[in-house]
Amino acid sequence: MVLLACPEREHSALYGKIASMVRSSRPRSITVVSIDGSPHCALLHASVNEAEYILNEDIPRRHYVVLDGEELREISPNAVRVARYLSIVEELIRKSPEALEELARHSLEYRSSLARAGKGDASRA
Repeated sequence: MVLLACPEREHSALYGKIASMVRSSRPRSITVVSIDGSPHCALLHASVNEAEYILNEDIPRRHYVVLDGEELREISPNAVRVARYLSIVEELIRKSPEALEELARHSLEYRSSLARAGKGDASRA
């Protein structure tokens, strides 16, 4: 079964929908592929993790993001979990400010923010 979804257009009850589909169809595995950096697409990944939680069972799954339209990169379910907790992300940035340099390589929004602020140092933004 293949499900194409756009969380920007779907109702926010995507968690329950995916859990219901998994319970009804019992897939052998789930693979989520989305665009890296899209806040809407991140919801798909979180929805699959949440479905596992709702159903209280292991669901073999893999998470991938398309980076800069060129590279398919696998991410862990734990990366999806951490992304939901901005306080943890903030602490990780404080411990590894070089992550913002990586962000600047991929995010037009972040580079625009730096330019508007007149900042060349990504770690202070």
